Amino acid sequence: MKELIPMQRIIDKIHVVRGMKVMLDYELAELYEVETKHLKRQVRRNRDRFPDDFMFELVRDEYMEILRCQIGTSSWGGTRYTPMAFTEQGVAMLSSVLNSTRAIQVNIQIMRTFTNLRQMVLTHDDLRRRIEAMEQKYDEQFRIVFEAIKQMLRDEATPKKKIGFKVKS
Repeated sequence: MKELIPMQRIIDKIHVVRGMKVMLDYELAELYEVETKHLKRQVRRNRDRFPDDFMFELVRDEYMEILRCQIGTSSWGGTRYTPMAFTEQGVAMLSSVLNSTRAIQVNIQIMRTFTNLRQMVLTHDDLRRRIEAMEQKYDEQFRIVFEAIKQMLRDEATPKKKIGFKVKS
């Protein structure tokens, strides 16, 4: 099955805010090909479907931090309102309030992306546990090798700062 949206494009729109992986309303609206105000209106009309663990509004400082990470500047971004942040469950709920075939198809891809990210995290945790077990088993001469591998795993886990320009497809 051909992907509607490349997985990397979805991954690039996932942010960590308040310790949760979230997607922002204007980026979701772009993926769904609807206006942000339409997406927000539908969410507000169906507020009971979006408890705080599904969706929350960012405070100005959180949004400024995301902008700095994305474009390296503290520019407000041209909007008067802070965006809504949707967790994985909130994104899933969006397909029920946005009545379009595209919303359903995009949501399926987003859910698959979240699942793949969880699998990668589990794989890294398993690898880390195995390395720690080997480290206990072998003597001092391999300590340097184990430290280098751990550092590589830590480097992969830290989010990379995005540089350059955002290209609309």
